Amino acid sequence: MTAALTTTPATATPAAPAAARQLRWLLRLHRPALVTGTVATLLLGAALLWLGGPLTDASAAAWKDFNACGFNPRCSYDQDSILLYKDLYTYTTFAVLVVPFLVAAWAGGSLTGRETESGTARLAWTQGVSPVRWLVSRLTFPAALTVTATGLTAWLHRRAWTAGEHRIDTIKPWYDAATFYANGTVPVALALTGLALGVLAGLLLRRAMAALATATVALGVLWALVHAALPYLWSPVTKVSALTAGPSGSGLHVGEGVLTADGDRLAAPCLSGAMDSCRATLDELGAVSFYRDFHPAAHYWPLQLVASGILLAVAALLTYAAFQVVRRTTATARG
Repeated sequence: MTAALTTTPATATPAAPAAARQLRWLLRLHRPALVTGTVATLLLGAALLWLGGPLTDASAAAWKDFNACGFNPRCSYDQDSILLYKDLYTYTTFAVLVVPFLVAAWAGGSLTGRETESGTARLAWTQGVSPVRWLVSRLTFPAALTVTATGLTAWLHRRAWTAGEHRIDTIKPWYDAATFYANGTVPVALALTGLALGVLAGLLLRRAMAALATATVALGVLWALVHAALPYLWSPVTKVSALTAGPSGSGLHVGEGVLTADGDRLAAPCLSGAMDSCRATLDELGAVSFYRDFHPAAHYWPLQLVASGILLAVAALLTYAAFQVVRRTTATARG
């Protein structure tokens, strides 16, 4: 009875030290990337705080002065603040959207690609770290950092955009492609998918540069597919308008055309029934009104969440595939 009790701790304790050793090794091996990523996130966060705070106030005041000037050439306003806001908004939006691709490149080129290419991974597997535990350590901690960094920057970007809404005359609308993605949850889901893509590419290709390039390109293709499918992930709103008024309805565009008396939808050869030439063409088609399918602002979060859910499902499948590759590789090596 005593012997049984004393052997239980001995069989239960190795897991924790092994996990701790893997985490320390991971931090030491990827310290340059960790430091660089932390500094870049802090700099981007500081830029977004400035954009959504003092710079928005200065630009809004400049636009107020500009609108009050009318056509008076002698009236002055702070044009530099307007231009600086526009430039910084463009740069920070691009930075938020490029982070998932950096994660994919790092995961493929360094996190797994370099270790499988150099043989470090197999060496770890022979020193008391199981392949599954090794892969878990390559996914969990980087995933936590990825969610923190991308979630923070996306939230700060939305905060900055909201601060300028209805105050900055040239602010991008919510349905502008870059603004749409940078303001929501898609960057987080896309970054996690990039992490899974990079890990899988590194395990399959076992070449750092090949895995880096493959993961980055694959993530770009995946994002393009999601972007193409985005308007159809949620039922759009249809607005019907008179032929003399033209199509109406503001938001994320899905499609537009003309309606016949029978309710058929046809492509619109022209969009201004007030013009005689266009009216004659529409009469030949039997058109009675214009229609436009679009997503209003109320559809923003449904579209964001559905797109993010699709990306997370892909990330889960890629993660499962990575574990299968590791198990198959180690089983083949033992055989």
